[in-house]
Amino acid sequence: MLRIESPIATARLTLRPFRPEDAGDVCDYQRRPDVARFMRWEPRGPEEVRVAVEQMARETELAADGDCLSLAVVEPGTGTVVGQIELVLLSAEHRQGELGCVFHPARQGKGFATEAALAVLGLGFDVLGLHRVIGRCHADNTASAGLLERLGMRPEARFIGTEFFKGAWRDDLVYAMLRKEWEGLDRG
Repeated sequence: MLRIESPIATARLTLRPFRPEDAGDVCDYQRRPDVARFMRWEPRGPEEVRVAVEQMARETELAADGDCLSLAVVEPGTGTVVGQIELVLLSAEHRQGELGCVFHPARQGKGFATEAALAVLGLGFDVLGLHRVIGRCHADNTASAGLLERLGMRPEARFIGTEFFKGAWRDDLVYAMLRKEWEGLDRG
């Protein structure tokens, strides 16, 4: 089991459980059509974001299959939530997890997602003892695919026409990393 009770500091960020007062910062990016474009939700208004943040605030541990650890990604200097990162426990028995993230477009291209994702992969492999972590994204989401590749994840599959998504058939990309690949990764 993994439970997050205190913030995790990286070189430039703080990762911590969500709080209700984060809703304003989260709404700042979840309301945007360019962010929602590849997500399974449409742009969210303040009330929808409030409900989503309340749900994410409860996602602080990985104990059973399907549990999700959701962390706010905070710029320490400003205290602003610039994104969210999650690790889902897909199978405790087989030690499988899934990484996901969403970041404010104004904070993209600065290495924040890579920094936060490496910290969460460390939690998955080094603390939780996962054997394999996957990342999935919409095939047209080149930014997410690029992030997964920068993390050192291998492309494993392209699933064609997986679902009718926002008016068109969606293709999905799946990337993965094994624990032995994580251990051999140059994270410098």
